[in-house]
Amino acid sequence: MIANQVALIRRELWEHRSIYITPASVAVVMSLAILAFIVGISTFNKEVDAAIFSASNLAGDSERRAVLTGFFVGTSWVYVMTLAVLTVFYCLDSLYAERKDRSILFWRSLPATDFETVFSKLLTAAVVLPVVFIAAIVLTNLLNLIMFSIWVAVRGGDVGHLIWGSVAMFDNWLAAAVVLVASGLWMSPFIGWFLFVSAFAKRLPILVAFLPPIVVGFTEYFVFRTTYFAQAVGGRGDLRPLFHGMDMDHFFDEERLKVNEEAISLLAHIDLAGFLTSPSLWAGLVVCGLFTTGAIYIRRFRDES
Repeated sequence: MIANQVALIRRELWEHRSIYITPASVAVVMSLAILAFIVGISTFNKEVDAAIFSASNLAGDSERRAVLTGFFVGTSWVYVMTLAVLTVFYCLDSLYAERKDRSILFWRSLPATDFETVFSKLLTAAVVLPVVFIAAIVLTNLLNLIMFSIWVAVRGGDVGHLIWGSVAMFDNWLAAAVVLVASGLWMSPFIGWFLFVSAFAKRLPILVAFLPPIVVGFTEYFVFRTTYFAQAVGGRGDLRPLFHGMDMDHFFDEERLKVNEEAISLLAHIDLAGFLTSPSLWAGLVVCGLFTTGAIYIRRFRDES
């Protein structure tokens, strides 16, 4: 089964090139934006030199690390949003497209069961896509740091002290990996639902996927005057069990007006044990399993029209 899963996931990468083209495109756009930013601020010679001098002599290690971490979070957020959109379109297209172009007839002739096929698409959406985006984040982060290093070196700054000695690369990368993989698990009910819709929708799967939840939400509100369904669906996007409560009052040391080092670490804000023991996580996985089972059943017994 493992060999079949590897082959099926390779098939997904081959058929859905957007899995790697999309993050690569985002990386190129963001790198060009950073390059344009560097070129733009280079025209302010005096201000830039003063900023580099201040960062070297006045700002502490914690302050420089806070700035670089903030830059990392800001650029990584673009990938998170792109991953969410790509996951939706991938799931809705994964089972629908093979019925639309009738390639399902060919794939059914191969020694892979419907369970293995649908499960490979679930793994691709929940695990492979986040891993690809993690790699894109790491490469983009390195490229941006290299560009800033060249620029700072040209301006006469100490690259090792200002950038490479201050950036918390592995803390940032590991935190990004945890968040993206955890997001795939946390949002698994939606992934299962989109796969289910992709398996039975005859046309316009995106409309079939989003219209029923909207209708149910509005019906519940106007008929029963409650919002339980809307809260269950809409509240799923905040990843609340994954993070410790963040108290901004402790971000700065009021006596020294310095940034607290512990507050800068992204990993320090992640509660992995609380996330893995959250009943909401396991309930979501059960819901995902039910929808995925439905998608397997539909793929097995419906016709190819």
